[in-house]
Amino acid sequence: MGEPLGEPWDISGSAAGRRPLKGAILIAGPTASGKSALALKLARETGGVIVNADSMQVYAGLRVLTARPHVADEAEIPHLLYGHVDPAESYSTGRYLRDVSALAGDGAFAGRTAIFVGGTGLYFRALIQGLSEMPEVPEEIRQKWRAAAREEGAPALHRLLGARDPAAAAAIHEADAQRIVRALEVLEASGRPISHWQKAAGAPAVDADSARLLVIEPDRDELAARIARRFDAMLDEGALEEARAIGACGLDPALPAIKAIGLRELLAADRGEMPFEEAVERAKTATRQYAKRQMTWFRTQFGPEWRRIAMGEAVDLR
Repeated sequence: MGEPLGEPWDISGSAAGRRPLKGAILIAGPTASGKSALALKLARETGGVIVNADSMQVYAGLRVLTARPHVADEAEIPHLLYGHVDPAESYSTGRYLRDVSALAGDGAFAGRTAIFVGGTGLYFRALIQGLSEMPEVPEEIRQKWRAAAREEGAPALHRLLGARDPAAAAAIHEADAQRIVRALEVLEASGRPISHWQKAAGAPAVDADSARLLVIEPDRDELAARIARRFDAMLDEGALEEARAIGACGLDPALPAIKAIGLRELLAADRGEMPFEEAVERAKTATRQYAKRQMTWFRTQFGPEWRRIAMGEAVDLR
């Protein structure tokens, strides 16, 4: 679990050069709404393969805290793009789309239904609409601007961006460090403003016309109860031990993986900075707030082509 919309500032890459996947199933919904269970059911019925579409479940070492499918489920049905990214890395929507394209090129979906499931809205948008091609940014330039953000702060870099790329600065809030850094690094790497690259849309990975698009819209009270029960189950499954292991890596707090809900709360309690019970309640509250943001995004960004279903509703795709 983490940020619901992915990384809107990093939209490099596309599925260009490959034909979009036909007949895919896309299952979106807020955290704890039963997406994984529905995906597993449909995979059994269709002989499908499940592909992660959640920006936090890509990270290794966070199986419990990001509510990844259980090991037994992954053993029964192929689950792709789960836990394949080092938490010391920043994973982007563009990289996600390239990974999906690579799977298609390797024949991972040959003769099988691709079932994409998750809660990251931008991943679904990228799958069916494509992304703009962006230039490769050398690692030294990337690290330079990230260090500048840490040392100087987002407002100072926003002023610098305003002098170098006024259009980008006008479109980005002065506190949005990630998007400011992205605009500056693209400008330095390519010599052209980020808006130049954003104008050209890339090819989608999924054929929207033949895809079945499902979004779960749960009752909020029922979802809140499920969130509470699930976090209690996470603790029984080793969430605290998982948090300790990630904390021991000494990773940059700005990295996306460190934003996994429950991680910082449990580590704070483990350090004695707050009572354990308070940390648990804070994590549950943060999860409910996260789910609310997800539901708002899906409601406002997904059109009528998406079939709205209730939590636990039987889905017959015949």
